[in-house]
Amino acid sequence: MSETVKTLSPKEAHKFLQDHPNALLVDVRSHMEFLFVGHPAGAIHIPWIDEPDWKVNPHFVTLVRQAMLGGAGGAAPVVLICRSGVRSLEAGKLLLEAGISDVYNVAEGFEGQLDDKHHRSALGGWRFHGLPWEQC
Repeated sequence: MSETVKTLSPKEAHKFLQDHPNALLVDVRSHMEFLFVGHPAGAIHIPWIDEPDWKVNPHFVTLVRQAMLGGAGGAAPVVLICRSGVRSLEAGKLLLEAGISDVYNVAEGFEGQLDDKHHRSALGGWRFHGLPWEQC
């Protein structure tokens, strides 16, 4: 049986983080999204794909490991969030491949899916559910 990225709804993720104070909440969105769209309160920012090249961050796994107990790895659960749950799922798969086994993805992400008017935060997501967030 192979490891899989576990899925949590935004509300489940918030409760999980409260119940597991050692867990790491990592926002994998771009620098601009993290700062100007907002992010979950307490999240650390480690971009998966970022400007200017929009390529996968070659240091992603290393940076996550450093955030986990100074690089010892494996001890703390990692909860990943992006805009809608797609990039964070891909990032989670890479963490599993790197040997980090306790990985979760916030399925609706921070902003959720687009509605019929192409707006986010209307159908789901961390912000839609009224969970704690901050904005610069």
